[in-house]
Amino acid sequence: MNEPVNYVDEVLDGMQLAHPRIFKVDGATGRVLRKPVVEPGRVGVVSGGGFGHLPMFAGYVGDGLLDACAVGDVFASPDMNPMLEAIRLADGGKGVLCIVGNYGGDKMNFAMACEFAEMEDIAVRQVLVTDDVASAPADQMNKRRGVAGMVYVMKIAGAAAAAGHDLAEVTSLAQRAADNCRSVGVALASCIVPQSGRPTFEIADDEIEIGMGIHGEPGVWRGKAKLADALAEELLTHLTGDLALASGDRVSLLVNGLGATPVEELYILHRAARKILSEQGIDVAIARVGNYATSMEMAGASITLMKLDQQLETLLAAPATNPFWSV
Repeated sequence: MNEPVNYVDEVLDGMQLAHPRIFKVDGATGRVLRKPVVEPGRVGVVSGGGFGHLPMFAGYVGDGLLDACAVGDVFASPDMNPMLEAIRLADGGKGVLCIVGNYGGDKMNFAMACEFAEMEDIAVRQVLVTDDVASAPADQMNKRRGVAGMVYVMKIAGAAAAAGHDLAEVTSLAQRAADNCRSVGVALASCIVPQSGRPTFEIADDEIEIGMGIHGEPGVWRGKAKLADALAEELLTHLTGDLALASGDRVSLLVNGLGATPVEELYILHRAARKILSEQGIDVAIARVGNYATSMEMAGASITLMKLDQQLETLLAAPATNPFWSV
């Protein structure tokens, strides 16, 4: 990289240069990434969050996904201004849905942006994503963080909007996707925020931490490393019970890399997870393996399950134009 202070803006510039038919940097703040053309006459879908998690958040702008995304500094929420700009730029006259991770700054700033948008006669709704089972017990869902499950919610909302659903229907489908998602992660090594220049946390080479947050928030437990099969079993134990899955259920399985773990190892983890789910009679209808919601160069992975019904499965399988998402 060059100067840390320019990190985010130079990445955004590089993204629009590499993919000019998909991404455009816009807004007076220069911190909105949007589609080059937003279609009138349909619901807009936006999100926003701190940088350092690519492809999430900004990387999921594209046809069938987000129309625009507000971008903050690394691991820091955007302020209200780019969020409001994203809403304005995504507005095609049928209202805008905001997909928000359950983090204090994101919630506060999106709430203010939505208030200002409503004063400009833009109909807005919000869906809060709370899929991280490690961050709070099941009876305190409102305290759970939004992690890789946000990817599914963005995809469902974008596909629903592209299919012509109205704002109430897009919001309802996105909320159903959020309600049906559960995630848990494991960290093997820390990352380094560019402007700090030092690891976010310390962990021994032979240790792992189950439930670590994507900003380095503490997990459920820290202990000695496990082999892939045992690790998959440990992670899935946290998910299947919380989601109340039973034999015959259909799910989408996302094995996500946190930034530094080789994709080959993600496939090993995926293989182990598929075997466990198959033994439980749970059908993996759609599988995804790769880096979908990262934490800079943190080593580790997360597993997300989304319980499917026919409508969610159809929307999840719908086409999207985006370098980070393929059917």
